Amino acid sequence: MRNTIKKHQDFLIQDNDINARCSFFFIRARAAKIDGDARYGLIVTKRLFKFAVDRNRAKRLLRDWIRFNEKHMCNDLDYIFIARHGILDASRTDGRVAMRKALNYIKRTHAKTK
Repeated sequence: MRNTIKKHQDFLIQDNDINARCSFFFIRARAAKIDGDARYGLIVTKRLFKFAVDRNRAKRLLRDWIRFNEKHMCNDLDYIFIARHGILDASRTDGRVAMRKALNYIKRTHAKTK
């Protein structure tokens, strides 16, 4: 399993981020800050999810989908996953498929920019 992003500075938007989105989440990917130590971060805001149980459920779902699709993630990219409100209505399989498609899109886009 990858390490997690903890510092606020590492979550900030940059111009060269690769983006992918679906109805459940939004992904931003950028070159890893430390070579060989690719990380991921989760953003689940109180503005979108008023109750802590909803925020926790969204984070649990994202972590499950990330673990399932980790083989589709590039080893030289840091990923930031931003939950959208539709995530609470998602089934486990729908989320896993959406995550795979988004990660493959990022992988293809990253390969083109190299």
